[in-house]
Amino acid sequence: MPETFAANSAVQLAVVERSGFVESRHVGSAIVLSPDGEIRERLGDVDTAILPRSSLKPVQALAMLAAGAPLAGERLGMATASHSGTDRHVAVVREILQEAGLDESALRCPPAWPGDTGARDALVRAGSGPSPVRMNCSGKHAAMLLTCVTNGWPVESYLDPEHPLQVQIREVTERLTGQRVATIAIDGCGAPVFAMSLSALAKAIHRIGTSSERSPFALHRGAGALVRAVKENPWTIDGPARADTLATSRLDVFTKGGAEGVVVMVAPDGSTVALKMLDGSGRASTAVAAMLLERAGALGSEDVAALLAELPLRVTGGGVDVGVIRPAF
Repeated sequence: MPETFAANSAVQLAVVERSGFVESRHVGSAIVLSPDGEIRERLGDVDTAILPRSSLKPVQALAMLAAGAPLAGERLGMATASHSGTDRHVAVVREILQEAGLDESALRCPPAWPGDTGARDALVRAGSGPSPVRMNCSGKHAAMLLTCVTNGWPVESYLDPEHPLQVQIREVTERLTGQRVATIAIDGCGAPVFAMSLSALAKAIHRIGTSSERSPFALHRGAGALVRAVKENPWTIDGPARADTLATSRLDVFTKGGAEGVVVMVAPDGSTVALKMLDGSGRASTAVAAMLLERAGALGSEDVAALLAELPLRVTGGGVDVGVIRPAF
């Protein structure tokens, strides 16, 4: 079994306060890169492998672009999203499938209820149930299918780690991280996910987040297009009032959260943070990432404070605010 980082190698990143009492503590590890990609700050163990979960989606989407997938704008944003399953999200997923000449039955992600409360309530009232197209990774899966059709690759087995699509994603991942993939796990959506260190993840996301569409290199042009697609369509990446959409809209960052407390974030000047909460809770991850970039001088304190006020960080008791979830630095 691969080695994973331990509690004694992590640091306190956030606390939960209730009525002035620290009720819970979130420990983990984080790394901050400067605009030129040099390590600016290390908190805890950033060299032992983690599973990036959905924070790997920008790399996966870029690999699909590099393989010739005809994705742009909202569709490209959806390819890297962990969306909340609104009707607007689902409409774009269906457009991608239609472009591939496929329908929802081709999706191999599991059925799920939408994460958006309003969308879920509407389905319940309509007598509908969970479906693959509502699953938060359905945009990525639709884009994977479109990539397969574009290249004449088999469709039914697109999630097999040795499928040409997944081999392409693995090769692009290794190119961006500078590390060989040693461990392949299965993500919650059924797609392969590659273990890597936080430092390698930060390096890959920094390369994507600082790429230009005017680069002489095709991979960098694709990365620039990906970042622009997300920033111009922040609703695609997550959903209304959700962390990634709020951070992208308010701070002009390129950010992607992942399950089990992982998040990556690139500031407009190229400063980059990658972090992992050891307990797997993501409730403080976006706030901590933004505060780390503020501490690095890459984000304004007023802008970060305004974002934190919109994130679900309030602690309530008896229906009133009695505390807050806050970064511990």
